[in-house]
Amino acid sequence: MTQNDQSCLLFDIDGTLVDSDRLHIVAMNEICGAYGVSFDEETFRTRISGRMNNVIFAEFLPHVPVEEHADISNRKEALFRTMASNMKPLEGLMELLDWADSVELPYAAVTNAPRENAHFVLRALNAMERFKAVILSDELDHAKPHPLPYLTGLQKLAGSAHRSVAFEDSKSGVTSAHGAGLSVVGLTTSMDSETLRAHGAVMTAPDYRDAELLRFVKEQTGRR
Repeated sequence: MTQNDQSCLLFDIDGTLVDSDRLHIVAMNEICGAYGVSFDEETFRTRISGRMNNVIFAEFLPHVPVEEHADISNRKEALFRTMASNMKPLEGLMELLDWADSVELPYAAVTNAPRENAHFVLRALNAMERFKAVILSDELDHAKPHPLPYLTGLQKLAGSAHRSVAFEDSKSGVTSAHGAGLSVVGLTTSMDSETLRAHGAVMTAPDYRDAELLRFVKEQTGRR
């Protein structure tokens, strides 16, 4: 198999490896409440999920000096990590990773989350060493919804977009992976199926136990 011609799997982290949005909502409200801002589930789902913190705070905290936004972000993420002490994988995830390992199908994480959160979640799942790469949007020139994070993931794994699968749960994430030429499976942990499909998902599923998801992954990657 030639370089950039192999199959691979690319996973977002929040809402895709773990169902963590509820904790992010609590942490966001706890920190931003001091600035007179609160978020309900609908606002979080439609306007926050999958976006970079600097973009979120620029929109929702315009009355707070921009030089304070990084500290607010750091405090919010630190609170999230404190609350997420019993992180559990999305149902069926570990079985999918076990299968991928058994057929020598490499996989990587591609996330808009900060480094500390990404590594925290992967360590909590005892999966840090299993992922061949962790692509961090805030260390690239462009974050999701730009395709660069997923293009970088493909490059790291020498993967072909047309032989690979991305897993996402947000509008920005699906848009990013779709823009990179990947077939995208949308996980409906935070978004409904119709919204995910409208942004480029070829199919959706509630978790990794879904039989159609597993069939699609095997067919797309050419692994059995």
